[in-house]
Amino acid sequence: MANRIRTVLEMIKFEHSVFALPFALTGALLAARATTHGWPTLRQIAWILAAMVAARSAAMTMNRIADLRYDRENPRTQRRALVTGALSLPFAWSFTLIAAALFLIAAWQLNRLALELAPIALAILFLYSYTKRFTTWSHLVLGSCLGISPAAAWIAVTGSLDPRMLILCAAVTLWVSGFDVLYACQDVEFDRRAGLYSIPKRFGIARALWIARIMHVLVVALLTWLAASFALPWPAWAGVAAVGLLLGYEHSLVKSNDLSRLDAAFFTVNGYISLLFLLFWGAAVAVWRV
Repeated sequence: MANRIRTVLEMIKFEHSVFALPFALTGALLAARATTHGWPTLRQIAWILAAMVAARSAAMTMNRIADLRYDRENPRTQRRALVTGALSLPFAWSFTLIAAALFLIAAWQLNRLALELAPIALAILFLYSYTKRFTTWSHLVLGSCLGISPAAAWIAVTGSLDPRMLILCAAVTLWVSGFDVLYACQDVEFDRRAGLYSIPKRFGIARALWIARIMHVLVVALLTWLAASFALPWPAWAGVAAVGLLLGYEHSLVKSNDLSRLDAAFFTVNGYISLLFLLFWGAAVAVWRV
């Protein structure tokens, strides 16, 4: 059983939950401080964490199920658990359904609006697995899967939504979309053979890198707008600067003729970005005079 759990966690890249969780927690902190001048309760935080982990687990497993044919054909993905038989397809389906059910339970425990919107969120998460078959812009769909998390957390805490939170949603969407464009550069040749769509396939790697850079410049602009819209104190602005510097460093690691440092750019740097964002913005919220 322990080996199977480890295999499942590896299949869904559980450690990458760090990408979205800090932005969701930031949304929860902003929601509580802006509306009640207080903090989210431990119960709310616990169910938000449960919802985030469950939703991501369901979405990632669904992605592996949907892409099983391509994972078998792509040399980069031929060691994945469903391809090798380390996990069975019926098990993957069962895990997806259980994770989706846990997500709905978590939404139910938070508030009525969260529950009403939960099926829509699941639909968006599951849709992404098929977008690479028909649109170049699947990266934006993936980005929106994580991008909705700050709004979802605001709703979880307040039962409503402040339109300003959509700025953070847009920032996270473009952040994720940008680094997914970088990651897709390594699969250009396979995408051409398999008939899949991506920005690197359509525009070439060099232009795709520029598109990712533009997305990430917009991320910094949106975070600046968000900090100003809430009139947040200096730690938030320091956080925006830190994100901008790390995004610049991320792009310095990836060249059109050298993708050898792509894993460092994708996994390490983006993990630091999300965690530092939570640290700086959490500090800003703590000293914020609402």
